Amino acid sequence: GTIQDVKAIGEIAHRHDVIFHTDAAQAVGHIPVDVEKMSIDLMSFSAHKMYGPKGIGALYVRGVKPRVKPDGLFYGGGQERNIRSGTLNVPGIVGFGKAVEISQKEMDAENKRFSEWSGMMLEEFEKIGGVLNGHPTNRLTHNLNVYFPGIEGKSIINSVSKEIAISAGSACTTQLVEPSHVLLALGLDEDTTHYAIRIGMGRFNTLDEIKVAKNKICDSVSSIEKIRVK
Repeated sequence: GTIQDVKAIGEIAHRHDVIFHTDAAQAVGHIPVDVEKMSIDLMSFSAHKMYGPKGIGALYVRGVKPRVKPDGLFYGGGQERNIRSGTLNVPGIVGFGKAVEISQKEMDAENKRFSEWSGMMLEEFEKIGGVLNGHPTNRLTHNLNVYFPGIEGKSIINSVSKEIAISAGSACTTQLVEPSHVLLALGLDEDTTHYAIRIGMGRFNTLDEIKVAKNKICDSVSSIEKIRVK
């Protein structure tokens, strides 16, 4: 959930005449993104990450200083300036646009709400030994990644899975057995990465649901800890 200094990365890339692309799927719709101030040349993002329809994404392409000219993915009807030929997904595009509109409107209120919820959860987790992964403040408000020393994340997930959907890693790689390369890059050792759990909060969650999740996870950790000690 850590928010990287994309602006600094873009400036470094431009000083060396390197075209800079960023995958902003987790950012657009959740935090302000300014392609000019951040020196972004190419930026990809997806509708389903902001409650829009699945199967539709977008690519921002800088038009000047520098003008970026991506090669086409494949050839056909020449749509999207020959970058992505094929019949346009009009319903998806309209839904994507509406999702962006709603996300921009709700962003401040949602971030305030998620910040309160994640802070409440983390406070309780830390009381039973939980440790936050990533930056403590410069992070997405709806994402919480923590670990409980000595307790496998999968054990916690399995014990609460009938009522709560959480994961041990990103949704893209959670099926892999290998340790998270992101957590390793943050300085965690391989064993500790297996203790991590990832909690995501969303627009349609309620405070009561967050409290239930918090309590269930705390209860699970306590139960597993008792077994582990024995």
